[in-house]
Amino acid sequence: MLVPKLATTLRGYTRAQFAADVGAGVIVGIVALPLAIAFAIASGVPPERGLFTSIVAGFLVSALGGSRVQIGGPTGAFVVIVYGIVQKYGYDGLAVATIMAGVLLVALGVARLGGAIKFIPHPVITGFTSGIAVIIFSGQVKDLLGLRLAALPADFVGKWRTYLGNVGAVSPAALGVGLGTIAILLLWPRIRTRVPGPFVALVATTVVVHLAGLPVETIGSRFGEIHAALPAPRLPAIGWDDLARLVQPAFTIAMLGGIESLLSAVVADGMIASRHRSNMELVAQGVANIASPLFGGIPATGAIARTATNVRNGGRTPVAGMVHALFVLLVALFFGRWAALIPMATLAGILVVVAYHMSEWRTFRAHLRAPRSDVLVLLVSFVLTVLVDLTVAVEVGLVLSAFIFMKRMSDVTDVQAISAEFSDDEDVEAEAARARGRALRVPAGAAVYDINGPFFFGAAETFKDAMLGTGSRPRMLILRMRRVPVVDATGISVLRDVLRRTRAEGTGVILAGVQPRVREALARAGVEGEVGAERFVETYAEALALAERLLAAPAHAA
Repeated sequence: MLVPKLATTLRGYTRAQFAADVGAGVIVGIVALPLAIAFAIASGVPPERGLFTSIVAGFLVSALGGSRVQIGGPTGAFVVIVYGIVQKYGYDGLAVATIMAGVLLVALGVARLGGAIKFIPHPVITGFTSGIAVIIFSGQVKDLLGLRLAALPADFVGKWRTYLGNVGAVSPAALGVGLGTIAILLLWPRIRTRVPGPFVALVATTVVVHLAGLPVETIGSRFGEIHAALPAPRLPAIGWDDLARLVQPAFTIAMLGGIESLLSAVVADGMIASRHRSNMELVAQGVANIASPLFGGIPATGAIARTATNVRNGGRTPVAGMVHALFVLLVALFFGRWAALIPMATLAGILVVVAYHMSEWRTFRAHLRAPRSDVLVLLVSFVLTVLVDLTVAVEVGLVLSAFIFMKRMSDVTDVQAISAEFSDDEDVEAEAARARGRALRVPAGAAVYDINGPFFFGAAETFKDAMLGTGSRPRMLILRMRRVPVVDATGISVLRDVLRRTRAEGTGVILAGVQPRVREALARAGVEGEVGAERFVETYAEALALAERLLAAPAHAA
């Protein structure tokens, strides 16, 4: 249902809930301020672009979204992607890719593909999320240590080689500020107060640095004056020839934005015992990512930590998210110039803690005790994210997961030969026949094969080997398919090949217990016409009786 949650939650909206939403929105806005600036800088763009994203995208995600409490804005998940796109295509290239991603997200929502998130294996998500956390941490070491480096390699290994080669240039003041920020963020939650830890760390370290006159690099010394006023909308200037090259970055932004937003919505559902509208959420994320770059912003998605903060402080409707965006706007307009005083080491410390929480190391460790195939997917997704590229990591992780799934499905699909009497105690037909005092016996000259499991290309060879690998050739072949839920083109092709061979050898074929969906597929492919509709029977008992009649005939038709 493509109806924003705002439209339904405002029915019966009370003054008490409005007060709770406003309070939660202000607190989330306080949390969002330093994070928006930090994520923008880590992404390789000026700090004010993070504020623009929180304002524009944050408002639209809440106003149009399918979740009651989702908070949208720049997130750590996008840092790696945005940095790479900016370095290669510049900000205008990033803006175009973000708009293209927004259009794709809207299309996915309108096409009702919001439920597709469940098809992405958890080891893949954990692998690339943990990998992004490692990359974010690696990118903050420079400012955390106060290293004055002219250039920093983009790749993971190159960064750490540079760090190790400049250990002697560490700034004690910057390191102290960074470690102090981390200490505040870790210890502040123990104090029972609604004032967010990131805001406390930002204010405290900024005041200490300037009162003590510490030689620490600040936002102002690196980026100059902060222009925090929301700019007029502007279309990015980029040629048509560049659009084709931006398709892959756009797909990556859309993919990650969709995954992160829906995961955040699922987490929020568990916290407030609600249910989000996944398709509407994708549409809202798409609209937000179309609008954000028009106002100088960067990609946005649902932020799990800020959403959880919203819930914990009483936010229960999209009004809280809209208030959060308006609060960031007001602070940016009236206090934005003070952001230039924030030490870079403070932002680095904040992002180090963000990376720690984002790493999901407990989940990562738990996955290491999973089956070896899942561990392989986890490690491949993680290593490729860190050393190669997020897009490659997800693509390889999904393909590897698909192959593993197909292998597992082919392993559970088996073809069992029944030579004389079917005596499976769990078989309903056999039990019913024995209860009537008459066992289900296979007639002389007939062979029965019981197929269990999906009959798809991964299991087709198992069936073919079982059918054609036997030395003797029966006069009548019964294929019992009551436990075959699906069949694909390869399975149909192999079945047709077996039918062709048995027909050439003078063997008749009967299919028993074929499920309606499978029979429909066989009919469309022409298999039912080749075999004959009369040889498709409902039960095993009917198949045995038909086989007995055909074998008793003077010359049964193959």
